Amino acid sequence: MAPRTLASLAHALSVAPDLEAALVALSEGLVEIDRSAHLALVRYDGRREMLADRLTPHGGRVKRTTVETTFAHLPPVVRAAVAAGGQFVDLGEQSHEYARLLGLPPMADGGLLALRGVRFDGALAAVISLYEPRKIFGTRASERFAPAVALFDLGFARFAEREAREEAVRTLEDVTQRVHGEYDRKLAVLEQQLSQARGTGGVDAARAVALEREAARAAEEARRATRRAEAVEHQVMAAVGQLETAHIELHRRSEALRQKTRTLYLIDRVLTLDSTTTDARQLVDGLLALVGDDMQAQRCSLMLRAPEPGMLYLAAARGVAPHVVDGVRVRIGTGVAGRVAESRQPIVVQDVAEAQSHPLLGDQYFTTGSFISFPLVYHDELVGVVNLTNRARSGVFIEEDLERVRLLGLVIAIVAHNARLADRLVDTIGAR
Repeated sequence: MAPRTLASLAHALSVAPDLEAALVALSEGLVEIDRSAHLALVRYDGRREMLADRLTPHGGRVKRTTVETTFAHLPPVVRAAVAAGGQFVDLGEQSHEYARLLGLPPMADGGLLALRGVRFDGALAAVISLYEPRKIFGTRASERFAPAVALFDLGFARFAEREAREEAVRTLEDVTQRVHGEYDRKLAVLEQQLSQARGTGGVDAARAVALEREAARAAEEARRATRRAEAVEHQVMAAVGQLETAHIELHRRSEALRQKTRTLYLIDRVLTLDSTTTDARQLVDGLLALVGDDMQAQRCSLMLRAPEPGMLYLAAARGVAPHVVDGVRVRIGTGVAGRVAESRQPIVVQDVAEAQSHPLLGDQYFTTGSFISFPLVYHDELVGVVNLTNRARSGVFIEEDLERVRLLGLVIAIVAHNARLADRLVDTIGAR
């Protein structure tokens, strides 16, 4: 089996058909970190405040075991931290005692137990337990495993949402069937009694009137029961709407996490290139690819400080007009990049119709109405400017994109400054 990465784990969780399959995928990720550690998911029953049952992945399958112990058995400080969720809580020297309480397999050296709460709809829904051997050196498995568990949180919310929706539908169907069954039963009895009363000549009029009133009362009770069923249905529909909103938010967070994972991958690739290559051209192309690929810009350029005072030169570009060549000079204070370099403030344009004065927009290769120009500054020294436009699928750059460009620009500035890239590259270009 290929090593489990965050990207592959995210894919496995997104295609998992149920909670057990997601838990198996998470346990495979733990094997890559520490084969001796034990993982379990303990489901929490909030109505009874009980840790109900334990799901233990092993050998590609999940074993369910009844726990039935109160959440209050945990120390108050640990209980509050676990209920808050978001991070592992270490039980330290009490690990052995609480591992036995949860029914986890014993370890020869006692081991270290860490618990992490999993929340759904604002309340604790489950507890993830990680029982690992004690180590003299190295990082704890719980620290290295935390990003994978954060991904599992998102998958757990998806399955919990589906279970809540199915339970709401079952409840509505049971209530509706029970109300209609009771209504049909009472109506049949009353119709039978009324029929007997009308067919018997010895029954007096008072008895018939009483039966009529009983039938009317039963009909009113049935009507009220129907209204209660409709109210339950409205509540269920409102709950389904909230669950759909939560699902949309879950998708948004998953997409944001995927983008951050891609950004970290690209930064790692550039830093690796910086540590292994001495070729200035290869390094500057890698820096441009870092910001261009991450921001999905089909047209981008990197300008560095030129040897001449008050000048920038084009170090690398892609998607630009054919007549624009590497090494061309731009005076600081002139054009978009020059003004950004002079003010050291980024420019974000979402609609070029509002910014026709920008010289950057003066050729037919500009296909979208949005661009970003960002200054590269390191230790209060101008390193250069990066320009991004023509976002893929006619996308628009927005203010929130500046935070990602700021991070990528800082990496580019650090690498370019430490590698003296501006001085080394200008000699190889033979700039005009």
